[in-house]
Amino acid sequence: MTTDPWANLRQFTDARIGLGRSGAAMPTREVLNFALSHAMARDAVTTPLDWAPIEQGLQALGLETLRINSATHDRSEYLRRPDLGRRLSPEAREALQRASEEASSKPDLVVLVGDGLSSMGVAANVVPMMSAFLDHVRHAGWQLGPVLLADDARVALGDEAGEILGAKAVLVLIGERPGLSSPDSLGAYLTFAPRVGRKDADRNCISNIRQRGLSYDEAAFKAAWLLREALRRGLSGVNLKDESQFQIEGQKRPELIR
Repeated sequence: MTTDPWANLRQFTDARIGLGRSGAAMPTREVLNFALSHAMARDAVTTPLDWAPIEQGLQALGLETLRINSATHDRSEYLRRPDLGRRLSPEAREALQRASEEASSKPDLVVLVGDGLSSMGVAANVVPMMSAFLDHVRHAGWQLGPVLLADDARVALGDEAGEILGAKAVLVLIGERPGLSSPDSLGAYLTFAPRVGRKDADRNCISNIRQRGLSYDEAAFKAAWLLREALRRGLSGVNLKDESQFQIEGQKRPELIR
């Protein structure tokens, strides 16, 4: 029996390597696996997100939640009109304005959870990610606004929401565009002084948050480190380099941000 030289390498990556061949074609097994992965990626984009378990999980952590939506009318329009996914619906804008008027003070941070391009990534990762992140928030004494649960959201939707609520910063947790080996990935985007018109260069991104990717503890530490530095320096994006790795090297679990 011939030993497969790729067997040991596959344990280190989800990438498709050493697939082999059957004559001039790929083996049937690999063709079927590819078709399954492609179907899962499509499902991640098109399947509506069930917010109830997420809302319950966040409330169990002691967090207040508020449901909002973007200016899109359905999923098809969301995929065809990215610009509408960056704007609040009139109803959402009014709800946030009421919440801002009723609040006793302005929050340090608003977290917006958006379905984005992977409902699977949000459903699987948001609650454990927030659980890990809350340890840092409470330790640092930051004041959180309501966690916004946004349908048909793009990253920039957090800019308008954060501006209305008067937040110093906004953290958007959103389903990432699925790959053929990672349909369940979550992204985190931090923006200091959110307002309409912010550019991608004004944000810091933490990507591939999932069980088989960046761990919740490490992602939460990075987000908290970036938030602390953003508040201290008054900026985010390309001018704020993520140097959190220098603090967590050699640690089994990242320490709490102070």
